[in-house]
Amino acid sequence: MSGRVVVAGLGPGADALITPEVSAALADATDIVGYIPYVRRVAPRPGLTLHASDNRVELDRARRALEMAQAGARVVVVSSGDPGVFAMASALFEALEDGPETWRGLDIRVLPGITAMLAASARAGAPLGHDFCAINLSDNLKPWAVIEKRLRLAVEADFAMAFYNPRSLARPEGFGRVLELLRETCEPARLILFARAVSTLEEALNIVPLSEARPEMADMRTVVIVGSSLTRQIPGTELIYTPRGVPE
Repeated sequence: MSGRVVVAGLGPGADALITPEVSAALADATDIVGYIPYVRRVAPRPGLTLHASDNRVELDRARRALEMAQAGARVVVVSSGDPGVFAMASALFEALEDGPETWRGLDIRVLPGITAMLAASARAGAPLGHDFCAINLSDNLKPWAVIEKRLRLAVEADFAMAFYNPRSLARPEGFGRVLELLRETCEPARLILFARAVSTLEEALNIVPLSEARPEMADMRTVVIVGSSLTRQIPGTELIYTPRGVPE
C-alpha cells in the first residue's frame, strides 16, 4: 500500500500557533522532511526519521519525499508559516508534475499554517485590514527587474505590502534598493512595520515612517509590512491599522 505526503505549515515560531491538524499529521508521520531549522522544531520520537537538508534544494527535498511516500512512508514536508506562501507546497507540486506518473496517484495533502505576515499584522493591530499583497524580495528565483516592476505597480495600486525575505548576508544591498524605490514613490510618513521573529522569545516589532527606515532594520527573520497611504497609527499606542474602506 502506498504512503502519503503531507505538506504542513509550522506557523511563525510558537508551538501554540501550530494547528491541531498539523500536530496530528506530525504525530502520525514516519518521516519528516524539510529545511534544517524547521526540522529542528519537530521533536524526535521512536519510529520517526528526520531528514533535514540545507536551503536552495527544495526540488531535491520534494522528490525525496515523493519517493519515500511511494515506498510506503507517511511523510510530512515541513515549512515555516504556511506551506503555500513562498514555501514547499509549490516545490512539491513542481516535482510532482515533472516526475513519474505513478507519483500522481499518491495521497497528497497541504495543511495550512499561520504565515509570518498574518502573525505580524495581528501583533501590530491590523495593517493588512484592507487590500494588500505579498512580495518575496529574494532574487534567487526571479530577476530584480520583476521585483521592481511588481513593487512599483503595488505602490501605484496603493496596496499595503508584506515583504518576505527582505535582506540576507548574501544580498544585503537588495532591501536598500527597495527603500530607495519606496522613497521615490511614497510619502515620507508612510508607515513601515519591521516584525522580527514573531511569536518567539526574540520577537521585536518596530514601527517607523518611511523617512526613518534603514536597511539594517531587516534580516531574513523579519517580515516587513508597508502600509498603504491610508494606514495610520492610533495616537499614544503602538497599534496601526488600515481602514476597511477607501474614500471616493
